[in-house]
Amino acid sequence: MIKDLPKHRGLRNQLVATIKAKGIEDDSVLEAISKVPRHLFMDSGFIDFAYQDKPFPIAADQTISQPYTVAFQTELLEVKPNDKILEIGTGSGYQTAILIELKAEVYSIERQKELYLLTKKFLPKVGYVSKKLVFGDGYLGLPDNAPFDGIIVTAGAPYVPKSLLSQLKIGGRLVIPVGKNTQVMTLYTRKGEKEFDKHEYGDFRFVPLLKDSNNLGST
Repeated sequence: MIKDLPKHRGLRNQLVATIKAKGIEDDSVLEAISKVPRHLFMDSGFIDFAYQDKPFPIAADQTISQPYTVAFQTELLEVKPNDKILEIGTGSGYQTAILIELKAEVYSIERQKELYLLTKKFLPKVGYVSKKLVFGDGYLGLPDNAPFDGIIVTAGAPYVPKSLLSQLKIGGRLVIPVGKNTQVMTLYTRKGEKEFDKHEYGDFRFVPLLKDSNNLGST
């Protein structure tokens, strides 16, 4: 296992300064970025670039998101300790780890079996234990575990799944990039049984949120 060394901690501090300069203000989010060893979540060929503010490839033709994007989405989510958060798209587990650093109870769904198996084994090894990690269809959410204080989608959705909106608590927040080629970061806040506030926060680029497949199910 690659270690987390003082040089890595120094590089994380530089990364925090970079994303703070880009507009991230939430101190708890910045602290979480400073703690999570991003280089451990990346393929060995990219470890030297782990603390650049850029996305990089991971297994199954997916990416580990740009740290600024992770921080931006997390800041919009307004995570408080013990919040019940649903993450759609576990990926490498980096965003999962950030949420756990914020003391959230994290439920996460991954659609790519290869990534699901890798990340489920990897996260506990580096000290991050989610409440539940499942292999399944993110469009469906986790109705058996709903409602959630927050839902974060880490892939580009062509539309907003109604199932995710329905799984928010009153006052809960859904952060989702919506669009096909380029996505608009969108925040939905549930105000009532059928009432939602919607705000948009500019263009981003994500890998597509994949829908259903045979033999999906939680484990």
